[in-house]
Amino acid sequence: MKILKNGALVTPTGLRKADLAMDNGKIICIEENIPAKDGDVTVDVTGCIVFPGFIDGHTHLDLNNGVTDTADNFQTGTLGAVCGGTTTVIDFATQDKGNTLLHALDVWKGMAEGVSSCNYAFHMAITDWNERTKAEIPVMQAEGVTSFKAYFAYDNLKVTDYELLEILEALKPIHGTIGVHCENGPVINELQKRELAKGNFGPEAHPISRPPEVEAEAIDRLCWLGRLADAPVHVVHLSSKLGLEEIRHARARGQKVYAETCPQYLLFDDSKYSLPNFEGAKFVMSPPLRKIEDVAAIREALLNGEIDTVSTDHCSFHFETQKKMGLHDFTKIPNGAPGVEHRPTVMLTAFRDSLSYEKLAQLMSENPAKLFHLYPRKGALLPGSDADITVWDPNRKWTISASNQHQNVDYTPYEGFEASGQVKYVYVNGVLAVKDGQPTGVVAGRFVRSKT
Repeated sequence: MKILKNGALVTPTGLRKADLAMDNGKIICIEENIPAKDGDVTVDVTGCIVFPGFIDGHTHLDLNNGVTDTADNFQTGTLGAVCGGTTTVIDFATQDKGNTLLHALDVWKGMAEGVSSCNYAFHMAITDWNERTKAEIPVMQAEGVTSFKAYFAYDNLKVTDYELLEILEALKPIHGTIGVHCENGPVINELQKRELAKGNFGPEAHPISRPPEVEAEAIDRLCWLGRLADAPVHVVHLSSKLGLEEIRHARARGQKVYAETCPQYLLFDDSKYSLPNFEGAKFVMSPPLRKIEDVAAIREALLNGEIDTVSTDHCSFHFETQKKMGLHDFTKIPNGAPGVEHRPTVMLTAFRDSLSYEKLAQLMSENPAKLFHLYPRKGALLPGSDADITVWDPNRKWTISASNQHQNVDYTPYEGFEASGQVKYVYVNGVLAVKDGQPTGVVAGRFVRSKT
């Protein structure tokens, strides 16, 4: 048995000074004082905050975008994740057109199995909706996948409005959830052509071709389809004030709308696209960074409790060898940015004075576990829960840099970020995976089945 002694535990009922004992991959006891017996291992975590292991509900590892592969596969991406305090990532198994959901799941499980330093679960991205795919929905439930993804953008991924309506209806019997990439793809395609025709080839054309209106319109459309299906909807990577307003309108109608945002939309604005030497390409992601007033609106929504989860949309590409593929055409810059390693540090630093530890744990652990049907096995410090635990030293000062990260990419959007606090220990299924911010070399991750 391992005992963490003298820590401040972030529990579902609040912050609690207590000891925590774990054994056989489970939390077995939380008490004010747990005496050690012969053979027990005790770890003094005085002065530390003990969180349930963080869950990143939105990552893209081992992804091929049709031109190139992401810099991070499951081996490197989960290593970065666990070194930052994340003990479970939920990635997107993506159906190829003409193929089955089960085939996609088998492919993604094969990429992750045996190499993942943290746990992994999957959302199933549906790109080819038909009767065969519909028949596979209960099969996915039996396989431990109950959350799904659909796109309103990207020609090779997007579904039609009517297909999404049918998907929403098909998920109701299994109580499944679906996250939707809310941008109007056909409009974006035409706006991109306009910018190229004007001779705007650099990263600064990226946000112009994907304005907030295309996000807001798609969110509005999703919400009305959800109402028609009488089903909840999940807006992923919310980035704009206009999009937020559409969520507010739907909620005012009585609809259940879950909202996710990412640290980049809470910290950065679209001035990043004007950086010299093509540096703006590092921030080319979709949806793009927005105006300062959008950042302020999303931050306010976070503080007001209108945001349910904070994930990363981690989708890493090397700057020198991959981002620069779009040096003369912004539409060829691979979309995405790294973040899976630094989300807890960034959030716990940027919002330490405005959000409690309990609220930050809800945003990054408890709420994603509940939304994606993993709670209370994941997302809580409770007897019987899995021993996924992040011990945080709030007094450690350090600077984020590409030179000290573990994710496999040649830059970080958070270069130079002055951090307050750092991971001291991370346990994955009761196994010590990180000590003093560095990996122990143990590969302890395993597939996590979602259960509705």
